[in-house]
Amino acid sequence: MSLFSNMRLFALSGMLVVASLGLAAPARADTAREQLRTFVAQVQSASGEFSQYTVGPQGQTKPPQRGRFLFMRPGRFKWDVLKPYEQQIVSNGREIYQFDPDLNQVTVRLVDQAIGASPAAILFGSGSLEQSFEVMALPDREALVWLRAKPKQADAGFVHVDLGFKEGIPHRIILLDAFGQTTHVELTALMRNPGLSASNFDFVAPKGADVVRMQ
Repeated sequence: MSLFSNMRLFALSGMLVVASLGLAAPARADTAREQLRTFVAQVQSASGEFSQYTVGPQGQTKPPQRGRFLFMRPGRFKWDVLKPYEQQIVSNGREIYQFDPDLNQVTVRLVDQAIGASPAAILFGSGSLEQSFEVMALPDREALVWLRAKPKQADAGFVHVDLGFKEGIPHRIILLDAFGQTTHVELTALMRNPGLSASNFDFVAPKGADVVRMQ
């Protein structure tokens, strides 16, 4: 299951909580929080590429996936898996469409139903998620500063998501889901504020596709 296939779990607005890290928190914690603040404040849209792989609870690794993404606040994004198979997830800010070409099926959810306390909300939304997440600093590694976000609601579908930042930009995402699977995502070639419009996030179901609307 991929990070944005995990959108079923993400239930795929808002940003990470700037939670209290306590007096004993390391000094680098402020740096991690500032990098997140910088991303929220300065990056209203972005484009880039991603690679991801998932490790099962017994250590088994699923085939890696590669693709490209776009996002524009609030709540618009496009996540295109290109290899080893194609899959597309698009949010126009009102609805989220998940298209599986192999099944020729489109699954549609309302954004309010799907985003909520979700990992997608951390990066692609615009409001505060103080009521949905708790945040803690993690030790620096791989030349990145890290934060961990834990959903407050018990049925969020994932245990926590870690974000690795450098120079105000997220480079790594590590998601531990409720089934014990860990999905690792690397973001590359990220272009800040590329001048996207709402039309970049329009979705038209392919002719003959089975459209399933989730309640």
